[in-house]
Amino acid sequence: MATIDETRTAEGSEETPQYKVIGTRPIRHDGADKVTGRALYGADIKVKGMIYGAVLRSPHAHANIKSIDTSKAEAFPGVRAVVTSADLPEPGDKIAELGEGAVVLNHLSSNNLARTKVLYKGHAVAAVAADNLHIAQEAANLIEVEYEVLPPVLDVLKAMEDSAPVLNPDVRTEEASTGEKGDKPSNVAKHIVFEKGDLEKGFADAKYVVEREFRTSTVHQGYIEPHVATVLWNNDGQITVWTPTQGTFSVRSQMAELLHVPLARVKVVPAEIGGGFGGKISVYLAPAAAVLSRKAGVPVQIVMDRADVLQATGPTPGSFIRIKMGVDADGRLTAAEAWMAYEAGGYPGSPIGAGAMCVFSCYDIPNGRVEGYDVCVNKPRTNAYRAPGATNAAFATETVVDELCEQLGMEPVEFRLLNASKEGTRRIDGVTYPRIGLVETLEAIKNSEHYNTPLTGPNQGRGIGSGFWFNAGLKSAVTATVNSDGSVGLLEGSTDIGGSRTAIAMQFAEAIGLAAEDIKPAVVDTDSVGYTDVTGGSRVTYATGWAAYEAAQDLKRQIVSRAAELWEVDPDLVSYEDGSVIGPDKSMTFKEIAIELSLGGEPLVGRGVSNHNEPGGAFGTHLVDVEVDPNTGKVDILRYTAAQDCGTAIHPAYVEGQIQGGAVQGIGWGLNEEYWYDEAGSMRNANFLDYRIPTCYDLPMIDAIIVEVPNPGHPYGVRGVGEVPIVPPPAALEAAIHNAVGVRMYELPMSPPRVLHELLKKES
Repeated sequence: MATIDETRTAEGSEETPQYKVIGTRPIRHDGADKVTGRALYGADIKVKGMIYGAVLRSPHAHANIKSIDTSKAEAFPGVRAVVTSADLPEPGDKIAELGEGAVVLNHLSSNNLARTKVLYKGHAVAAVAADNLHIAQEAANLIEVEYEVLPPVLDVLKAMEDSAPVLNPDVRTEEASTGEKGDKPSNVAKHIVFEKGDLEKGFADAKYVVEREFRTSTVHQGYIEPHVATVLWNNDGQITVWTPTQGTFSVRSQMAELLHVPLARVKVVPAEIGGGFGGKISVYLAPAAAVLSRKAGVPVQIVMDRADVLQATGPTPGSFIRIKMGVDADGRLTAAEAWMAYEAGGYPGSPIGAGAMCVFSCYDIPNGRVEGYDVCVNKPRTNAYRAPGATNAAFATETVVDELCEQLGMEPVEFRLLNASKEGTRRIDGVTYPRIGLVETLEAIKNSEHYNTPLTGPNQGRGIGSGFWFNAGLKSAVTATVNSDGSVGLLEGSTDIGGSRTAIAMQFAEAIGLAAEDIKPAVVDTDSVGYTDVTGGSRVTYATGWAAYEAAQDLKRQIVSRAAELWEVDPDLVSYEDGSVIGPDKSMTFKEIAIELSLGGEPLVGRGVSNHNEPGGAFGTHLVDVEVDPNTGKVDILRYTAAQDCGTAIHPAYVEGQIQGGAVQGIGWGLNEEYWYDEAGSMRNANFLDYRIPTCYDLPMIDAIIVEVPNPGHPYGVRGVGEVPIVPPPAALEAAIHNAVGVRMYELPMSPPRVLHELLKKES
């Protein structure tokens, strides 16, 4: 694995600032609790008087609800409360912002407890709270629901047909460019078009043109911890929610809107989170638990099982994509066109916008058009999953690029270097890149030992793929309190799903001149820190880190002022440098001045906020070697290297871990993972035995090369890391499979049956 020093030297295009804390690898602040089992996750929360909830879910993928009879459940011994959608206020058509996308509140409410229709198997219909879980589950099965079963539509293209059953009568096709909506109900919720240059001329100028169609399956984030919510609706009207979530403030907003209570009445307490990857932003259980608690008068906890997680929470969308690209005789891209349809699930909200912006993001293309559709189908409402929309798009584009390279007789890495997006490149959606590091990741791969080591065995192949994610800024807040021993308590609102406590603490420590171990970070509830947006979009190290930097500057200003007062000198003669406050004739370290100031005067409390929106965007390039069994179609990964521009690696071990983890999830998406539905819309593999995520037995060591092209939009040059590494793997794997056995794969996953099918077709 490349070290931070090696990659800084390899990047070499800019002078690297010398840091004392940033770039080191301190032990994570929450490490001991997590490895000893003391950390409290969602299901570990126990509140005095707590009872347990169970949810009744639809056995049908598409049906009208004719009636619900809860009388038998209500009469069952040990049952304390039963609720349906009738216990939730009518939300109306207001749109709420969840941090990684907006949602119509009526749809969000109906997704929690179905009102007039169920739109996927597993859709929540009613909930029961009882003295124990077994009673709650038994009572839930006593609820009688009369359904009018409707034909399901599971395929994104079929859902777009005029004859398709309409899922939501209130959905009209919105033209993204104008905001205008169609005049009749439709499964197509949104239509997006981006254009640049003269597409017809661009293809006329091309010597080679490749056009292909692609399909990708619905896949899940695969987090180990299931969804859980514990809620107390107190007698005084205050609502407290304990839940593992990627956004406590987002949960607070959703709860206030769905329950029609003032925002100040809701407090959200974050539990440790056992994986999220974008899937733990929307609420699924908390509203039902809240109304159950209000009826029962005690706290209620609901925990999903694995089948419910897979069948009823937001996966990432399946898609249909058509890509057409042209190049001239010199290998320069002249034109590109994309037609993309993404599954939204039961309600609108697929990441088609992000996919349409990412589809050609790695290339400088003079003429292009991208057309995208957000399409409702009878599957769970989609949710974010690491660079949502980008992996589908990259699989299609990068595969066509690989075919163009084949026609040109050009090395794929050289083609990418020739056509790579750079500072000043304008994307087809209109955005012009600032300083970016795609070229540097390509050069890092080209110069790697992996790239320069030839393959030697039969049925072996090597593939390369690149990918992009925008990253996000949004709002963050941090409060820093100086203790009398010179340590600092750092309160933040960003829930920690990737080591962000330590990454934020390290940036604060760098700014204030302390060691990371002197900072005590804590993720606190919504009543204890300023508003902070979700942990998602690779924004936390960037945005909350910036807030921590600002909190350090605030403290330094206070220390200078207080030291000048203590020393009875003009504040202009006092400065703060390298962890010490320096006056005309004396100086004190941070710890010394902290101890001195604690003896008299007000406490030292620093405040930092961030609402910057220059996250820089990030690119990665992956290289993979595979061996394909020609008798079974099974693909074994022999070697994998991932290079990524992270701007500045705050904690290199965390950066490597994010790159490795994202690559593994992308490999699973590429080779194994898919939702398998029967014709009735029932998911037949709703468990981790049949929905197969990669394990350590399926993978070699993922070699991570950290490339550092500092982001000019951050004081330490940070770019988000977590999203990009899931984007290139399927495309890189497709190229490797082709180079190993000579077949092209246009559908994900590239599982053994699909690969074998193409091999047999080739032989026939």
